[in-house]
Amino acid sequence: MEHAQTLEKTYEELHRLAEPSGGEEKTSLYLKQKLTQAGYDIQEFKNHYGFYVEWPGEQEEVIALRADMDALLQEVEGKVRANHSCGHDSHSTMVLHTALRIAAEKKKYNHTVRFLFQPSEEIAAGALEMMRSEALKNVVFLAGIHLRPEHEVPSGKAAPGIRHGTIVSLKGKVTGTPAHAARPEDGTNPIEISSELIERFRDISIREPFSFKVTEFHGGEASNAIPATCTWTYDIRCRSNEGLDELTDRAEVEMKKLASETGAEISFSLEEFSPAARINRKAVQKAEKAIREAAGEEAIDEICESPGAEDFHFYTFHQPEIEATMIGLGCGLKPGLHHPDMTFDTSALIFGMDILYELLQEADQSTYNEE
Repeated sequence: MEHAQTLEKTYEELHRLAEPSGGEEKTSLYLKQKLTQAGYDIQEFKNHYGFYVEWPGEQEEVIALRADMDALLQEVEGKVRANHSCGHDSHSTMVLHTALRIAAEKKKYNHTVRFLFQPSEEIAAGALEMMRSEALKNVVFLAGIHLRPEHEVPSGKAAPGIRHGTIVSLKGKVTGTPAHAARPEDGTNPIEISSELIERFRDISIREPFSFKVTEFHGGEASNAIPATCTWTYDIRCRSNEGLDELTDRAEVEMKKLASETGAEISFSLEEFSPAARINRKAVQKAEKAIREAAGEEAIDEICESPGAEDFHFYTFHQPEIEATMIGLGCGLKPGLHHPDMTFDTSALIFGMDILYELLQEADQSTYNEE
């Protein structure tokens, strides 16, 4: 009971520290202080607030856990502020206390154990920053954990993997010819052309599940004038990276076709890309064993299917040889991730920490990179 209260206290303190992507200064300092007190040396970086600590092992090969630290900027009670509505404060709590448990036990490990604390997950930039900082050097096994809504993973259960999809933002600008609204024939209306794009994009279809939705649309400053430009953003999601490529290729064809038909200029960029999950069977099997060891066979749920994205998957997108998985933690989360009033059963924190601890024990007994 005392240990559970300690985890909940850490969670509450991190929750109050909520900071946006790229600004995780106080959150990072809080975690570093706890880890330094436990005897860890901090490996920090100049260009971001991410860092890692290690428990030395007999081998240079590294088994690792990753936590994210940033919060979302959103309106809460009438004010825009950083708010932990995605559970990153809980993820940092569970990984922190796993590290503290290992330091307290002073157990010898075959592999070096690394604990990564990553910034900027919400803007799909933190994993890439950590990789550029060589935080994944010698890593052969990597795991993360993420709270799941009740309808995805029930309370008391955990999924040994999460099948996140891939996402990209298609940001574009249509440049037409401005004119008086009374003389539309003298201009080329970028709002009308952008509206036509919405219709054409609706006709795009591929074989796998996907979403292609306009989320921003801006054009015009006066009621009696045809503007020169219209800007917009589409949120594009798909089950696989290959499917996303097909969607964006088809969108580009439609934009070029419409530009040719109307004489307008249509420019675009693909931003905020996050790759789809790679389900690694070996890593999933380790996670199943860890869940079983932590809470019994009945606690193992199926791989979680999520419509969201997660920049954790950049690690295996660029280094596919790493065995990796993300645990989906059932915790009674409601009404949903990214909702400003998101809540969950904080007693699940110790369940998640126990799984992460057992997962490291399992990963440490394995041999990697065999021919």
